[in-house]
Amino acid sequence: MPMAFSTHKQNQHLPNLYGATAAPPPTPSAQPNHHTVTSSAAADELSNLLHRLPPTLSLPKRRSSTSATSPPPPTLSFSDPNFNHLLLSSGSELGFLQLTNHDIPSQLANSAETESLSLFELTRDQKESCFPKNWPLGFDADDDDEEEEDGDGKGESFCLDTECSTETTTDLSLTSLREFTRALEKLGLKIIDKLADAMGFDNSIGEDPTRFRSLMWISEGLHGDHDKPSGGFYPYVIGLQYQIRCQKYSLLKDSGSVSVSPQVDSIMVTLGDIAQVWSNGKLSKVRGRPMACLGDGNKSRLVSMSLLVTLPCNSRVTPLLPEVVGEEGTGDEDDESQVCGSKEEQEKRLFNSFSFEDYAWRVYNECYLFNDPLDRYRI
Repeated sequence: MPMAFSTHKQNQHLPNLYGATAAPPPTPSAQPNHHTVTSSAAADELSNLLHRLPPTLSLPKRRSSTSATSPPPPTLSFSDPNFNHLLLSSGSELGFLQLTNHDIPSQLANSAETESLSLFELTRDQKESCFPKNWPLGFDADDDDEEEEDGDGKGESFCLDTECSTETTTDLSLTSLREFTRALEKLGLKIIDKLADAMGFDNSIGEDPTRFRSLMWISEGLHGDHDKPSGGFYPYVIGLQYQIRCQKYSLLKDSGSVSVSPQVDSIMVTLGDIAQVWSNGKLSKVRGRPMACLGDGNKSRLVSMSLLVTLPCNSRVTPLLPEVVGEEGTGDEDDESQVCGSKEEQEKRLFNSFSFEDYAWRVYNECYLFNDPLDRYRI
């Protein structure tokens, strides 16, 4: 069953109805009052005017949001001999896909969801004491309202490390969530390794766990239309989200929002902004985490568990442009003729190098729904 999706363009600004240089209509007090027109006479005048209109005249229809039809994203399986090629193809065109035939059991995902739901049942004091704010880790709430004693807040989220660490000893059990997080991290590093191999990077990039940092982001689904997920955006290489049930999600692309309906028991994989910089703009990206589309009429509670494979805060982000080996090299390490030129000379660098921590803080605390936060680093 393929992942179905549809796109919606972002709203455009309406033009000035009076034109760029037209003066505003005069106020009634500025008009000469030579005579008074009764309401009956005005009604007759309007009726005669409407009857003189051509029968085919109609009011302009409201502009509907349209978008180009995109091909359905492929369903990938590690058993596919063309996995690397399909991964690179879908990553370049769409920036997201669904992975099947993985080794994460559905029972583990359901147990992790049950434990995640229990976090939102805690009181506000318990949430803040068990998961103190240590950005980006900890408990976060988007609203500034007074704390809810029943623990039913709005726009709340938890960001946990791979150990799902807590600060206090409580009866809170997160054993399944911890195992689930580690399983997703292992899968994510494997996908990064295959993506790096497909793009000609160092094929061991995903084998070094110290180069990456994984975060489990747990947030409640919000009713109605919401452009920004609870907890804010956070940059990442790839994101993974297990599909426990049939559920529609909204993804924010550079061209607008995308609605996707992944297959049950598949894992939705999204490529983030760091992957786009690494690829020197060749990969498409999804901004932020997928948001569950509940709608105003859906009153059920739902949590989203998104595993983000990202970078340590002290990292620097730069395009990964491997060296190009020349034809006249002797193979000796000291022979500079072996490298005729770097990839930077063969391919124009599209991004400047930048601090990951500075960039992460900016996209987390500022709203980038309509502007690409990477624009400031483009060359």
